[in-house]
Amino acid sequence: MKDPFALGSAGDLVHLRWTDIEDPRIVYRGPIFDVCTIKRISSDGRIGDFVKVLSPEWVTAIPWYRNEEGRAMFVMEQQFRHGSSTVTREFPSGLVEKGEDPKDAVLRELLEETGNRAKKVTLLGNVNPNSAFMSNRTSFFLIEGLDMVAGQHLDMNEQLDVLSLPVTEVIGQMGSGMYDNGIMMIALGFFMKEASKHPQLLQ
Repeated sequence: MKDPFALGSAGDLVHLRWTDIEDPRIVYRGPIFDVCTIKRISSDGRIGDFVKVLSPEWVTAIPWYRNEEGRAMFVMEQQFRHGSSTVTREFPSGLVEKGEDPKDAVLRELLEETGNRAKKVTLLGNVNPNSAFMSNRTSFFLIEGLDMVAGQHLDMNEQLDVLSLPVTEVIGQMGSGMYDNGIMMIALGFFMKEASKHPQLLQ
């Protein structure tokens, strides 16, 4: 039996790989993602049909600043989400447009949704949001040096409130109540990793 905790080389993973035996076939085209099916064969000869969601890249901004009392704060949003049919509280985020750099995309989303520009942008990480069936990646940026320069410029079906919340409050509540968005948990994980190197971000 292989040790599941061993950090083996890439060659040790060959027995887990599935290989395409047909080109992907688009079965649904939508406004924000497409769905395809793909036939693959395992290393031991099993053949299966699998579903893959084809989505543009995503970006999430983690806007951070200190208020007049010197307290560490996040700029966040709350809006109705149609998947869960609930109002959730999240960091500003959105899709990367075709040909757009993720850094440019996150700054565009920040400006459109909150009216803020930023003096400092730091890439914290880039991951696959759900490798079970999604092909895209999502990038997370720490945003500092906020400057309110405009009002909101939202898409036709967007409707959201912008609010400032203490970092400690968000950390304490993330994953419960209105903080019910898994991508935001990933964002907070990257933020906490950064804060382990720069503890002043927490206070």
